[in-house]
Amino acid sequence: MLFNSYTFLVFFIIVLILHNLPFTWKTKKINLLIASYIFYAAWNPPFILLLWLSTLVDFFVGRALYTQENKHKKKLLLVISLIGNLGMLCFFKYGGFILENFTHLVNALGANYHPAKPNIILPAGISFYTFTTLCYTIDMYRKESKPVKTLLDFSLFVTFFPHLVAGPIVRPPQLVPQFETPRKANKQQLVQGLFLLTLGLFMKVFLADGMLSVAANAVFNSSDILKTVDAWMGVLAFSGQIFFDFAGYSSCAIGAALCLGFVLPQNFLFPYAAIGFTDFWRRWHITLSSWLRDYLYIPLGGNRKGHLRTYFNLMVTMLLGGLWHGANWTFVVWGALHGFYLWVEKASRDFRKKKGADLFPEVNTKVVEGTFPPEKGHRKTPYTFLLALGTFFLVNVTWVFFRSGTFTQAWGLLHSMFVRNSTATAVLSYLDIYKVSIIIVLLVIAHWLMRNTMVLKVADKMNWLLLGTVWAAMLILITLSQNASSSFIYFQF
Repeated sequence: MLFNSYTFLVFFIIVLILHNLPFTWKTKKINLLIASYIFYAAWNPPFILLLWLSTLVDFFVGRALYTQENKHKKKLLLVISLIGNLGMLCFFKYGGFILENFTHLVNALGANYHPAKPNIILPAGISFYTFTTLCYTIDMYRKESKPVKTLLDFSLFVTFFPHLVAGPIVRPPQLVPQFETPRKANKQQLVQGLFLLTLGLFMKVFLADGMLSVAANAVFNSSDILKTVDAWMGVLAFSGQIFFDFAGYSSCAIGAALCLGFVLPQNFLFPYAAIGFTDFWRRWHITLSSWLRDYLYIPLGGNRKGHLRTYFNLMVTMLLGGLWHGANWTFVVWGALHGFYLWVEKASRDFRKKKGADLFPEVNTKVVEGTFPPEKGHRKTPYTFLLALGTFFLVNVTWVFFRSGTFTQAWGLLHSMFVRNSTATAVLSYLDIYKVSIIIVLLVIAHWLMRNTMVLKVADKMNWLLLGTVWAAMLILITLSQNASSSFIYFQF
């Protein structure tokens, strides 16, 4: 079931009504759990069995991990959880990828091996709910939080429909305590939730699908050498499309949860205003980057074991972060580029600190109770704005590999972007170029102006006439653009 569908509108109205009826809290939680299964079953009902299996295994293994004192038995229990979760993820998401690369390797060694291609269907959201359950069992192993008291609460934590398919990736302390006591949205939460739902759908339906997808698809689906302006407009269009698509989904998820009285963590904080790549990953897909930091980078040693080990840990984290997005080597290269950028940034920071200056000063930002206010930020100066533009430029280079299906396509597009060719093909109309240019310029400016604040804070400061006008305009544009809408990009991950 898609947020950007009339089916979801009817579904959500029914869920809201049931949640506000005078039932017991346990009954309301059961209603939410059933609704979450219905929401997921709309894609492929049999895959609910995977959800049940993951939920049951991790609930009981997590409890045993917390109470088990024998170190060897604890490690065995953790291995069982890791095999169960990562085994399903590897089979469904990476089974074909592993077989394909194994086939290439064996044939390169002289064998004549040509197995039948596996017909594996990727379950929606498996990457997201696998990470959600994994963090629970790892936390139980470390005893960093207490076991969830009931199977009902744990099942709802895993399958809560706003975050189930494409995040945000929630952790037990962020959501489970909210299930322990009755919750219902107050008037302010309901208004804010509906506003975020509208904003998210506007970003997805009108901006991502209606205004930018055509240009992005035309460029990335072309096999010709393109005019430089067309190549850049296509990449910029995808840069805007993937932000509006994924940030739109996250806004819908947070808004839907808020309408029910629950708070989910923020997932985006104006990433195209980032000053450097450390700052970028504190603003883009925040729940994934924090998950990789806490459950991969820090356990590998983080920055505690010298410079060389830090560089190694950074690259491994970003390579696996790239592979998490998809079973294709282009995603690995996308992650490697981000790892390289982080290398350069760290080396520059270390060098300049010795000289008494820092090109990319540290910015400390953290999630508190579902909000994401920066504790301190860069001053907005012409110099920091140029750094932000430079970061945005390099991010766009990485999107070429993220969106391209093959390296041939990626190299061809990069060649078109940076090398002019008199025989190049034009695939975009002047209208497409104008649309992309205007939207991306406004996007970057908006991110820069709002880089140290949040949407709801800005909305709260607006007078009701202006807010109502903006809200009505978004609803009208969503309705007019609905026929052009499609599935969310991150559903495939």
